[in-house]
Amino acid sequence: MLVRILYHDHCFDGAASAAFFSRFIEGAVHPKAEFAFTGMYHKASQLFDDSLFDGDENAIVDFKYSSDPRLTWWFDHHQSAFLTPEDAAHFRNHPSSKKLYDPTYKSCTSFICAVARDEFGFSAPDLDELVDWANVIDGAQYPDARTAVELGAPAMKLTLVIEGAKGSDIVQTVIRWMRYRGLEEITREPEIQDLYKPLYRRHLDSIEMIRGRARQDNGVVYFDLTGYDLEGYNKFIPYYLFPDSIYTVSVSPSSFRTKVSVGSNPWAREEPRHNLASICERYGGGGHARVGAISFEPGAVEQARAVAAEITEELKH
Repeated sequence: MLVRILYHDHCFDGAASAAFFSRFIEGAVHPKAEFAFTGMYHKASQLFDDSLFDGDENAIVDFKYSSDPRLTWWFDHHQSAFLTPEDAAHFRNHPSSKKLYDPTYKSCTSFICAVARDEFGFSAPDLDELVDWANVIDGAQYPDARTAVELGAPAMKLTLVIEGAKGSDIVQTVIRWMRYRGLEEITREPEIQDLYKPLYRRHLDSIEMIRGRARQDNGVVYFDLTGYDLEGYNKFIPYYLFPDSIYTVSVSPSSFRTKVSVGSNPWAREEPRHNLASICERYGGGGHARVGAISFEPGAVEQARAVAAEITEELKH
């Protein structure tokens, strides 16, 4: 029995969701299952290739819905969970106890945990730390921006590696370790340490890059990282540097897309008024009410800048 798990790649919650889901399947559904993992990215041309669903059972966790009949399991918690209105209609018209959606959860990992416990009688107390940290990281439940940026906890160090490492191999290695090992033990692995050290130096550099590029106007921080070799950055850096800000908008090119990121300050004195997922959906993106993103084709920097400028102006009012 091969279970193929498609997960949100380079995302702590995506990796944790894949780890917890596989433990649940092994513990409550298919005790002798073998697992194969495939990382999924948000791209401008977001389609599911037919070859992805090659397991005896196929699952998607922490990523968008597919109407492919070979999909067995689906868990997601993003407001923007459907690629098309047709996919949303398919989900509504084909109810299943194995395909579930609830945007009220802070993390997909905690959603899977709750369903596994309440509907299937499965629990994994040794993974409580993993579930708790998925909530903190994906739900921005840090006590302050300093905690989020200074990376003191093992989970934060691991997040840096998951988000910053090139390729999916190390993420899938981490997923397999997460299934039965604690986060601190994982961070002590030489392979993780070898990746963490240069990524941490780059993290410190990215703070200075953003400090030099970012400008705040009427509560909105904007910056453009075009020209920097930076596949991603800690999304809390703008609030660390500009604690009085409410929103942030950025443009960041990478090898597989040009990304506009839109976020809100979890520690803002003023409650954000805009639903960022809804704004991003207008441009083909999505996310959560408090954080979203839009993916354009690689090299589409001017298009991304134009959209980022429009969103920045909207958030100022």
